[in-house]
Amino acid sequence: MFAKLMHAQDGNTMLPRFALLLALLLTVLQAHAMAPIQHWVTGNGARVYYAPAPELPMVNVNVTFAAGSARDDGNDGVAHLTSTLLASGAAGMSADEIANRVQALGAELNTGSARDMAWVSLRTLSDAEHLQPALAIYTDVLGRPDFNAADLERERGRTLVGIRSEEQSPAAVAENAHYPAMYGKHPYASRPNGSAESVSKITRPQILAFYQRYYVAHNAIIAIVGDVDRKAAEQLAETLSSKLQPGDVADPLPEPARLVQASEQRIFHPSAQTTVLVGAPGMRRGDPDYFTLYVGNHILGGSGLVSRMSKEIREKRGLSYSASSYFSPMEQNGPYLLSLQTRNDQTDAALAVLRDTLKEFIKDGPTDAELEAAKKNITGGFALRVDSNSKILDYLVVIGFYGLPLDYLDTFNANIMAVTREQIVDAFRRRVSPDSMATVIVGGESK
Repeated sequence: MFAKLMHAQDGNTMLPRFALLLALLLTVLQAHAMAPIQHWVTGNGARVYYAPAPELPMVNVNVTFAAGSARDDGNDGVAHLTSTLLASGAAGMSADEIANRVQALGAELNTGSARDMAWVSLRTLSDAEHLQPALAIYTDVLGRPDFNAADLERERGRTLVGIRSEEQSPAAVAENAHYPAMYGKHPYASRPNGSAESVSKITRPQILAFYQRYYVAHNAIIAIVGDVDRKAAEQLAETLSSKLQPGDVADPLPEPARLVQASEQRIFHPSAQTTVLVGAPGMRRGDPDYFTLYVGNHILGGSGLVSRMSKEIREKRGLSYSASSYFSPMEQNGPYLLSLQTRNDQTDAALAVLRDTLKEFIKDGPTDAELEAAKKNITGGFALRVDSNSKILDYLVVIGFYGLPLDYLDTFNANIMAVTREQIVDAFRRRVSPDSMATVIVGGESK
């Protein structure tokens, strides 16, 4: 294609080389430009978000429910087990039969859950010979799970093995202690996989009740990306939605309380290094301060080895193997986390530098050079975030689940570029309080 453009002629005049290069770039950009996101509601009440992508003969589908661990209601682990059991047996098919049939079609079917949500995803070829049988299996997993007693015991056992494995990981131990320290009795404080005690007590009726309450059409987001036109996407969404009971949307989660005082918890773990987590409830999806806090944190601890935290803690002082920070926005204020891993005997020194770096950033904000570099880095890498159907699908899920504007991706870079240093200082002073954050330290004794 490039060679043809370079030799194109208008009459007897060769087009200027730079004009040809520009034409090539515009052609490439148009070929990879993401189509506008479309939205509608199925007859059964499910919300649909669709983006056509005919470049590849593939279709990606994700059905997401407000059915994460924040809905466990004291039965920690029930959301996780419900999600896991969907593909363990459905419409009389065993887990092996489901997996073998999906694999024979060259498709992928996955389930998962987090604190806010649970999901079932499918990736398959778009021709009818592959798409229709893949959708038949997918709809059975969504709408006709068996929840057999034998499957429950098998998945319970696997979950308990995973919980025991977490107890050997300082990072997992720190996280499991940190969320209760930040959220108290809020639903976000619970462990997504549950504890050994809670998982051992979960019954089949509890799982069935959880499924019947939350895996319903009015509580569902259907995201579709791929080689299907609008009419076919509408038919696909109606097929999926019709397999679900109408039900009701989940009740909104309560807003977590702000921490009013600092706390520190030290947990011994026989490891050569110590994991440190410092944090507090931060911001939610769609937060008015989202882009300002996002850019500010990118400078402070979100940009890897070039972040200020990494430079101060790792490069200048050699106190940490890694140091970073990030906001994890959710339906309600998700955590703002600062973390580092260090040698046991350097823990206090590294923690002191982390706290001082945070306080200095809140006081003075970023330099002009840091802000300019952050904007270039974020906007320059944006194309890589939407360079595949699976990545676009993830964004559609976030946009639909959290009610973000349909032009969120189109305006992302402009919103990043509009952030000022003064806005960052103001937002961090209002939203981040170093003197009322929860600290959890997990590691071995100093030698």
